Amino acid sequence: MNINKALITAAGPDQRKLPLQTLIDPNREKKTVLEILIDEISATGIEEIGVVVHPDDVNSFQQVLGNSRNKVVFIPQNNPKGYGHALLSAASFLNNEPFLHLVGDHLYINRSGENVAQQVVNLAQKYNCSVSAVQSTRENMIGNYGTVGARRLNAQSNIFQLTEVYEKPTPTYAEQHLMIPGFRAGYYLCFFGVHVFTPLVLELLEKKAREFPTQKLGLSDTLHHVAEKSKYLAIEKNDLRYDIGLDYGLLKAQLALSLKGKDREYILSELVQFFVEKEMTNKGGN
Repeated sequence: MNINKALITAAGPDQRKLPLQTLIDPNREKKTVLEILIDEISATGIEEIGVVVHPDDVNSFQQVLGNSRNKVVFIPQNNPKGYGHALLSAASFLNNEPFLHLVGDHLYINRSGENVAQQVVNLAQKYNCSVSAVQSTRENMIGNYGTVGARRLNAQSNIFQLTEVYEKPTPTYAEQHLMIPGFRAGYYLCFFGVHVFTPLVLELLEKKAREFPTQKLGLSDTLHHVAEKSKYLAIEKNDLRYDIGLDYGLLKAQLALSLKGKDREYILSELVQFFVEKEMTNKGGN
């Protein structure tokens, strides 16, 4: 399976402006979240990148691209009707090909030498199937993410065969349906925000859109059907994922980028100084 295209979704009402936020990357360069995501994709060798955006945001997104302008196609989502609809908006660009998919409101900090997107692409090509990155997540956080039921390919593997996909479950539902053998109690596998999807995903989304034309089109229920109909794997990662749409998410992402790069020692010393001064102020106030 050759993967030559990638898709970033950034048209959701709560995420439209997030990819335009500026951060300082590990090389001390100012970049938008969008540019950092494009760097993640480009590291895999993929050069055709689609970005699904609200029609009113196309000009704003084009202005921040810099050197990446020639490899990016903007795809307006004219009538936003859910995450699945965002993917369907890119059907013409994807042209019935498998594709790498990243969400526009997450940033990823890899702890190993190879980035997360590259590992997902490699696994999809090896097994010729859809693959999602997942992460062990505490039960008090699973209400923010798509969560999966799965079984390991073998006892020592970090590769899983998915058996169920459920969007933002309650802890009660997760305990009853999504527990992973061998996991600590209260921990579940949640989507990391990096996927490779085969054309089957869009095929199922198109079918559902025809059957329910007035309904919002989610993605998790379609991915559940993918797991039922075909091989669908997940790779568990212990890398860092930052949802920049959450409270302080952008701040956490900036700290993580800085601590990974050239300014690590400087940032650490500044943090220490901040807490020392705060402690001295508290003592003075007492």
